[in-house]
Amino acid sequence: MFELIGIPPQALFGQLLLGLINGAFYAVLSLGLALIFGLLNIINFTHGAQYMMGAFVAWLMLRYAGIGYWPSLIVAPVVVAVVGIVIERLLLRRLYHLDHLYGLLLTFGLALIIEGTFRQIYGISGQPYAIPKELSGGYDLGFMFLPTYRAWVVLASLAACLGTWLLIEKTRLGAYLRAGTENATLVRAFGVNVPVMVTLTYGFGVALAAFAGVLAAPIYSVNPLMGSNLIIVVFAVVVIGGMGSILGSVITGYALGLIEGLTKVFYPEASSTVIFIIMAIVLLIKPAGLFGRAT
Repeated sequence: MFELIGIPPQALFGQLLLGLINGAFYAVLSLGLALIFGLLNIINFTHGAQYMMGAFVAWLMLRYAGIGYWPSLIVAPVVVAVVGIVIERLLLRRLYHLDHLYGLLLTFGLALIIEGTFRQIYGISGQPYAIPKELSGGYDLGFMFLPTYRAWVVLASLAACLGTWLLIEKTRLGAYLRAGTENATLVRAFGVNVPVMVTLTYGFGVALAAFAGVLAAPIYSVNPLMGSNLIIVVFAVVVIGGMGSILGSVITGYALGLIEGLTKVFYPEASSTVIFIIMAIVLLIKPAGLFGRAT
């Protein structure tokens, strides 16, 4: 079949694997964005910088403290989440009842400040981060070679996405979070501290971005621009899936990663724009997104 379309199977499955890897990062990052927007009503443009911070925290821990990859998967998201909580308490809390544009402008400015600070300290050259020994090597599947670390990234992202969806949709805490965005006064009547709940929600969304940054560190070079190169695509994923839709962000992230990989095989020139073309088509047909609800 592959000979009929003139494409070697190794090339096709290789690009599908790359697309799946990209989709894994799209899914985790867009999940954090959708969570923050859906529950806090803030368009968090700082998300790309927080993704970069997660990778840098893991790299700094390894370089200066000798703390390896596995502890970094937990410690780096917690560190970046604490920074996010400080931002939410000092700045974002003042914007919840204002137009979305104010939150977007503030978080965009914060992203520029964070990226500029890291660029001033570390420059724009990438810092290498070694793959842990337990995940080195790969598997020869006959039609392609599957690196162990890339398989781990897909599985880890799936676990993070599934765990977050279950937390939001199937637990009492998730019900309080969703109810708090609709009627905070009623939720307070049940004894729930809504401001603390909102703060922790923002911290959790930021932690997802940092978790994706740690996963990305051994694949991509750790540099201050790694978030800005990705955040526009992730925003497109969120818009296509539906702003605030948890499930929509996850499904759309993986699907668009695969579509992007296939485009690199059949029409490489369009691979960098195919997601935005899909976004334009979806907005024309269903402005709320594939899984979003019209307001």
